Amino acid sequence: MNLERYDVKFMCEMLAVSRSGYYKHLISKAKPNKNELILSAMINILKEDIENENYGKVRMYERLKADGHKCCQARVSQIMDENGLRVSKKRKPTGTTKSDKEAKASDNLVKGDFTAEKPNEKLITDITQTPTLDGTLYISVIFDCFDNSAWGLEMADNMRAELVKSSLESAISMNPAMRGAILHSDRGSQYTSSLFRETLDKFGIRQSMNSAAGRCYDNAKCESMWGRFKEEK
Repeated sequence: MNLERYDVKFMCEMLAVSRSGYYKHLISKAKPNKNELILSAMINILKEDIENENYGKVRMYERLKADGHKCCQARVSQIMDENGLRVSKKRKPTGTTKSDKEAKASDNLVKGDFTAEKPNEKLITDITQTPTLDGTLYISVIFDCFDNSAWGLEMADNMRAELVKSSLESAISMNPAMRGAILHSDRGSQYTSSLFRETLDKFGIRQSMNSAAGRCYDNAKCESMWGRFKEEK
């Protein structure tokens, strides 16, 4: 529209367009495309951690939803296809923690809802590993679902039950208000061990576990926390 020669009112009348419709059009043009925003979020997720490169459409959708993005699975699939982000299937990864099939798992108290209305309400714990010049280093951390804060970071050259026990004790010493919270994990033998469960009872922590065998790392929320934690460090 040539505003130097014709005013908005005249042109809207000539084109049978309402002035409010014209200004609404200008506002919509100034807004970033929704697909571009989702694509940008996807790229940031993939850059977060090398493990994220095997994200398929379902895991990407779950992660975006966990991060607060409003989108449907069909849109996520379309954007991934159009931008070459669909990955080929890889072999099923082996978890850092190993499930103890003979141990009785605790109930899943979280049921996929990793939101919290206040601090020290819901916690997630997991073990990750990183290579060093002296060998593999295992890291245990407890995350608060309320604000993604990390507590009780402990490291060792092994991932025995003592590691997660020390992580929990360290977290409690740093944040005594954590007593009575729900602590969610996978079904790894470290978390089903009597040593860890006795420590939970000692501090009044309620144990929660995945409904099916797997890693806490497989939960979109926990992956998000690990990614942000590593980025900050």
